[in-house]
Amino acid sequence: MAKIRLDKYLAEMSCGTRSEVKAMIRKGRVTVDKKTVKAPETKIDTDAERVELDGSPVAYEEMAYYLLNKPAGVVSATRDGRQKTVLDLLPGKRRQDLFPVGRLDKDTEGLLLITNDGALAHNLLSPGKHVDKEYFARVRGRVTQEDAVKFAQGVDIGDEKPTLPAELTILYSGEESEITLVIREGRFHQVKRMFEAVGKEVVYLKRLSMGSLRLPEDLACGAFRPLTQQEIRELKNCGKPRRSHPLDELLAQVRAVIFDLDGTLIPSMGIWAQIDVEFLGRFGYEVPEDLQKCLEGKSFRETASYFRERFSLPLTVEEIEETWLAMAREKYLTIPFKDGAEEFLRELKRRKIRIGIASSNSMELVQSVLLTHGVDGLFDTVQTCAAVERGKPAPDVYLHTAGQLGTDPKDCLVFEDVPMGILAGKRAGMAVCAVEDAFSSRQEAEKRELADYYIRTYTDLMTGSYEVL
Repeated sequence: MAKIRLDKYLAEMSCGTRSEVKAMIRKGRVTVDKKTVKAPETKIDTDAERVELDGSPVAYEEMAYYLLNKPAGVVSATRDGRQKTVLDLLPGKRRQDLFPVGRLDKDTEGLLLITNDGALAHNLLSPGKHVDKEYFARVRGRVTQEDAVKFAQGVDIGDEKPTLPAELTILYSGEESEITLVIREGRFHQVKRMFEAVGKEVVYLKRLSMGSLRLPEDLACGAFRPLTQQEIRELKNCGKPRRSHPLDELLAQVRAVIFDLDGTLIPSMGIWAQIDVEFLGRFGYEVPEDLQKCLEGKSFRETASYFRERFSLPLTVEEIEETWLAMAREKYLTIPFKDGAEEFLRELKRRKIRIGIASSNSMELVQSVLLTHGVDGLFDTVQTCAAVERGKPAPDVYLHTAGQLGTDPKDCLVFEDVPMGILAGKRAGMAVCAVEDAFSSRQEAEKRELADYYIRTYTDLMTGSYEVL
């Protein structure tokens, strides 16, 4: 590194202001390689020479990085003659070359990066880099899925161009709604203006993340901490072109991925075949050869109703459902995920692609599987056919799930293991990848005819060996 002045060295290392460290130097309190130096303008090689102040070493760090949980009421500036700034929140002596990366409005809270790394700041803020920024907001007015679709398409906020597509997730919709919003640019008052464009008002705003950097839940409002080396490395990679990944082409236009569960993410269809044998045996029936074909795509309730009518069972639909749940609960606790499935889910999450489940099973069993495998947090929504009027092959559950994800159906990719499920996805206007499953192996030709892609395991996706049909 090029040499720098001794007084600048000490000031940047938070030993005092420029005038204070000059006084320290002139008083003989500073040594360089054990020799007292009294000239503030002395040039120092930061890599080779050892600087001490009052006998204590002062190591030089060229760059500094801090994560601040900005409170409302302070301005995002380095100095202000009338108002408290974010730099005032860094207590005690601090280096003089720090600045906030971007601006949060005075009344906005949350993540703010403070550094002296100009190149990193430029990379994170440059409009062409499209670095994600996620916000939590409370909004006056009922936020709807129609708003989510508009945000996904880009909103006219009075600038020369509409906003880039943004991802709106509705946490609660009411007189005062709660949402999260991911944007990829940083226009003036952008989040507030986007909601104004759909007739609503942001009453509270907090930034949760910027690129790979997320606001820790345990960092108090107004507090800060240095970034870890891993956080710094990940931030420096934000916005940079990545090496080509086998998934890049497949996911280029995909904003959400929706999975069926049974037979798609978990090899569970055989369990239901066993339950059918045991359950019908209680009433003196054998399993008809055409049963699985007749049940394909039906919701949990539709299946129970079908059993009751076809086999004249002396049980209500609700009693049949509860009997099946009791028979399946323990079995579902031991079902593994299919090979490569969890790795693929985490890759989708890393790419900030929204993830949902649209299952014909009961919500209880779906959630038990996700909780058992510790992946429930990877899914943005979990839906079942109980939430819609018709089961698969009707498109209802996939259209409903896309709505919950705030994503246009044409931007969704579905994963299904049976023809009726594949047909449901296609009728919803979505691309569909057929998943190989032992239970539906005799239907492979039909699955290939209906689907857009085919995989034997999810590892095929990660290695680029999936089939385009």
